[in-house]
Amino acid sequence: MIHPSAVIHPKAQVDPSVRIGPYAVIDEHVILGPDCIVGPHVHLTGHTVIGAHNRFHTGCVIGDAPQDLKYRDEPTRLRIGDDNVFREHCTVHRSNKPNEDTVIGSHGFFMQHAHVGHNSLVGNHAIVAGGALLAGHVTVEDRAFISGNCLVHQFVRVGTLAMMQGGAAISKDLPPFLIARGYNAVCGLNVVGLRRAGFSAPDRIELKRLYHHLFRSPGMLRERLESARALFGTEPSLRLIEFVAASRRGLCRDTGGRHPEESEEAESD
Repeated sequence: MIHPSAVIHPKAQVDPSVRIGPYAVIDEHVILGPDCIVGPHVHLTGHTVIGAHNRFHTGCVIGDAPQDLKYRDEPTRLRIGDDNVFREHCTVHRSNKPNEDTVIGSHGFFMQHAHVGHNSLVGNHAIVAGGALLAGHVTVEDRAFISGNCLVHQFVRVGTLAMMQGGAAISKDLPPFLIARGYNAVCGLNVVGLRRAGFSAPDRIELKRLYHHLFRSPGMLRERLESARALFGTEPSLRLIEFVAASRRGLCRDTGGRHPEESEEAESD
C-alpha cells in the first residue's frame, strides 16, 4: 500500500488504508483519512487535515505555505473534506493566519494545474478546471464551475451553481446561477447547471425574470433590490437577492446580449 520510496514523517497520521505512490512526501503535521490515494511525487505538508476517499494525482502540492509577503511561518491550516479529486500538479495553500483556515469541501474536482490560494473557502461539488487560479480569500460556493484558465481575484465570491466560461477573469462578485464571460461580465443564467441540479421549470423561469429585473432594468441597484424582494419569493430567487445585497466588491455586469441558453429555456419551459 505504501511504495518504499515514499517519505512519511513518523508523526504524520496516515490511515492504514491509504495507498501512497513512489516518491510521495507526507510531512509531520498531516492527517490523512481513510481510503485516500496519494500518487507519485505528491507533497502533503503543513497543518493539513484530509478526510476520506480523496485522490491526489502526480505532482500535487497540498498545504504548502501561502504566497503572502506578510506570512511569518505561523502554524496555519488547511482542511479538506471527503471524495475530492486533485489532478496533476494541482496546488492548494494553507491560510496566512492561525485563526482562519483554507477550506475545501467534499466531492470537488480540481483539474490539472488548478490553484487554490490561501484562506479560500471552496464548497461542495465545486469544479475548478485546468489552469484556473483562485487568489487568496476567495469564496466559491457549492456546485460552482470554474472553467479552464479562469482568474478569480482575491476576496471575490462565486455563488452557488455559477459558471465561468473558459478564460474569464473576475475581480467582482459573481452571483449564484449566472454565467461569467470575458472580464467582469455576465451573460445570463447557467440553465444547464440548474436543470442538472434539479431546479424545476417554474423556479428557472422566475430566476430568469429576476435576472432581467436585477441586471437589465433601469434605475439604481438598491431600488431594483427593494422591488425584487416584493416581486420574487422562491428560495432560489431569495438566495440570489441576498447574495447581491451582501456584495461589498460590486458585481459582474450584464453584457447586454442574450446567451444562447436563454432562448432554449424559453422554448423548453
